[in-house]
Amino acid sequence: MRQQRRHRTSVGAQPAPMHRASPSLPTTGYALIVDGHIKNEFETKEGAEKGARELKLRFPMLQIKVYNAEAKVSEEVVLA
Repeated sequence: MRQQRRHRTSVGAQPAPMHRASPSLPTTGYALIVDGHIKNEFETKEGAEKGARELKLRFPMLQIKVYNAEAKVSEEVVLA
């Protein structure tokens, strides 16, 4: 005969951990934005673009943008 499983409910159970929000946009330099989340910051545009291209080559399905903090503009990285 098959036994039924009983689900235990603990009185002192802790809530599931909350996900932290992405850090705010930088005020200087450049940042990599991957699928809407800030992942890395760079001092130069060349460094940010190089990092973005390398990441896009490894994971072409991701949406990757380079954010210019001074101009407050982001450019999507597209492989040619």
